[in-house]
Amino acid sequence: MNKCILLDRDGVLNEEKGDYVFLESDFVIPEGVPEGLKMLKAAGFKMVVVTNQGGIAKGLYTREEVKKLHNKIQEASGFSIDHLLYAPLHRDFSKTLASKPGSLMMERGLALVGASSEKSWLIGDAERDLIAGKKVGVTTILIPTLKEKESAFADFVCFSFLEAVALILSKG
Repeated sequence: MNKCILLDRDGVLNEEKGDYVFLESDFVIPEGVPEGLKMLKAAGFKMVVVTNQGGIAKGLYTREEVKKLHNKIQEASGFSIDHLLYAPLHRDFSKTLASKPGSLMMERGLALVGASSEKSWLIGDAERDLIAGKKVGVTTILIPTLKEKESAFADFVCFSFLEAVALILSKG
């Protein structure tokens, strides 16, 4: 079985703005993220982005715009990410198990890369990320942002993506 990193997008792979990030000008990749993704890839981790994108259901942006921003991360990281999974629905319009804190995206991500939850991690910045990770049995890391500063669902708290990468690599 493979080992996997499940990655939230906003607040982890790009700066959290407090609202929907869909404009290229608002999509800022923090220092250390591309390098950290490359380090995880080199260590044999599969990587899957698992992101709620309810702005699609609200008509704020399109699936194509989500994919365009994903390509920015891919290019910056030497195409280190194996899959992009996103939940386009919004809780105001419909119920879905795919949107976090539902675990369907997590389950699908692990299955797509043939990963064991015992060897896998989730890095998120919101409690809903961590709850979804706990539902599938992965180790969770919170990167505090505008959303959460702490959570009982976090196994670890790291204050940057590179700190999270160092922790994961130290645990094997």
